[in-house]
Amino acid sequence: MTFDRRRFLVVCTGVGIVSPLMPGVLYTLAMQAQEASGTDQSKPPTITPEMIDQAAVLAGVGPFTTEQKKVMIDGLLDQNGSCKAIRKLGLANSVAPAFVFHPLPPSGAPKQLVQELKHEWKPDPSIVAPAKIEDLAFASIGELAGLLQSRKITSLALTQMYLDRLKRYDARLHFVINLTEERALAQAKTADAEMAAGKHRGPLHGIPWGAKDLLAVKGYPTTWGAGGFEHQVIDKDATVVQRLDAAGAILVAKLTLGALAMGDVWFGGRTRNPWNTKQGSSGSSAGPASAVAAGCVGFAIGSETLGSISSPSTRCGVTGLRPTFGFVPRTGAMALSWTMDKLGPIARSAEDCALVLQAIAGPDGKDTSVWPAEIDLSRAGDWRSLRIGYLKSEFEPLKPFKPREAASGETAEKKKEREKENAGREAGHIRRAYDQRYDLAALDKLRAMGVSLIPVELPKLPYGAMTPLLGAEAAAAFDELTLSGRDKLLTAQGPEDWPNAFRVSRFYPAVDYIQANRARSLAVEQVSALFNEVDIIVTPTSGTQLVATNLTGHPALIVPNGLRDDDAPRPPKVDDGDSDNIEGPGTPVSLTFLAGHYRDADLAAFGSAYQQATGFHKLHPKLD
Repeated sequence: MTFDRRRFLVVCTGVGIVSPLMPGVLYTLAMQAQEASGTDQSKPPTITPEMIDQAAVLAGVGPFTTEQKKVMIDGLLDQNGSCKAIRKLGLANSVAPAFVFHPLPPSGAPKQLVQELKHEWKPDPSIVAPAKIEDLAFASIGELAGLLQSRKITSLALTQMYLDRLKRYDARLHFVINLTEERALAQAKTADAEMAAGKHRGPLHGIPWGAKDLLAVKGYPTTWGAGGFEHQVIDKDATVVQRLDAAGAILVAKLTLGALAMGDVWFGGRTRNPWNTKQGSSGSSAGPASAVAAGCVGFAIGSETLGSISSPSTRCGVTGLRPTFGFVPRTGAMALSWTMDKLGPIARSAEDCALVLQAIAGPDGKDTSVWPAEIDLSRAGDWRSLRIGYLKSEFEPLKPFKPREAASGETAEKKKEREKENAGREAGHIRRAYDQRYDLAALDKLRAMGVSLIPVELPKLPYGAMTPLLGAEAAAAFDELTLSGRDKLLTAQGPEDWPNAFRVSRFYPAVDYIQANRARSLAVEQVSALFNEVDIIVTPTSGTQLVATNLTGHPALIVPNGLRDDDAPRPPKVDDGDSDNIEGPGTPVSLTFLAGHYRDADLAAFGSAYQQATGFHKLHPKLD
């Protein structure tokens, strides 16, 4: 019996072989037998019942009966061509699967009601315009809006200032893929004319912003940061772009992202951290975080699937709001994981993030994951009524570092690898222990603010074992890239990068995908139960919560939490992009606040109170 590898994967799954190793092992055994026998290598290899037995032992499944093995072999002869027929459809990245994820426990559905946003924002007429408009580079949205609406500055001048800064600092930070200069200048002139006529669209009117270049903008390339997509044009604005246009915001640039939303390496190089330009900005919302931190846009829109807002916000010392899954429509955004992708603001403060969120949230009639939930951002002065918890175990002293010991019969090469691994792990342990002082100081500050902290813990579940869901969905989203071989055009080609991850994910069985989703249902229910006890949870940005809450769809607010002192551990010579705490003296640390589903307003209120008490969000890097 002969077979090809792809058909074999399908058949193995169909007869209940759910180990991701079984198909690959069996295929390898068949190929080895073919080579040993001197059979023509151009022909498909032959599979035997004995090979199925050997593969089952290696893969940890079975044993299979004679009849089961016969059925398997017979099934492999069935050339129904279903996979090939579906591939011929040429499914675009924008086509979603016929299922929708809503991250809510059975009792947690939000009110089926769309209400007018209640955030009470009014411009401050007392704000004075500086002598030089560039002195506003790091001003908040509220400050800029007050100056614009009182006509003390013009949107055109503000837009030109940010465009000039984008051009000036891009040579060092590599955060721009394409400027949208012509579009921006036209929008700014319109905004000035409207405000001169007394028409005010709200706090974002006339404010320049940047889009992570996975958002489609008509008339400009949408590159996804990836080689092979540099000239891709999607001739329709993403919903978020349309909504910000309607709010009067001025799009000045399409900003970088790590290729296909991983890391900070894109087809044009690596986006840099303004606090330490020898290091990357982290990712994948690399450009948005770097540009906001450098004072080159008023705010930006990023996205997160598993850390892509929180990581660069941490590295670059800015405020990022990862909204509840299903709060912001993703129509017109690159799909990586239909059940985990989230769009959200990166800005200078929690209040700025709230102002942006109210402009982009709510159903658009196209992204079916978005609930028509009630949105209320009016709680800015009501944070003291919130119950505040903290993940107690995450603030406890770290256990002493324990190196990996030598295995029996260790070779010299293996010893060298182990010692290198231990050195890296120990350095990471030292840095984490140092940074914990900032986490503990945050708890002290909260207590000084009058907060009674309630200890809580995340449910003990295998969150990491659920993350292959992301890889499977991403591999499907970029199926054509793998099958065509165009994945070789992507800049990063290491073991952890997308080309290899997509290939590995093809061996993730459908049964295991469903089982992981069932485990995810438990996670949604159990993590949601924490928010019956508290309204907000304080936690370090890294750790288990990052994986858990991305899986469960809970919102997170990442806020700057100070700068490392001169006694901080020195950074490694090479930034591998895997850690957010390697920057060294004079660089930012962060803190994260979590909330229940669709309680993003509580995050904004509490985060704003913390920022007013600390002022860390007003720190910015010295670029000149």
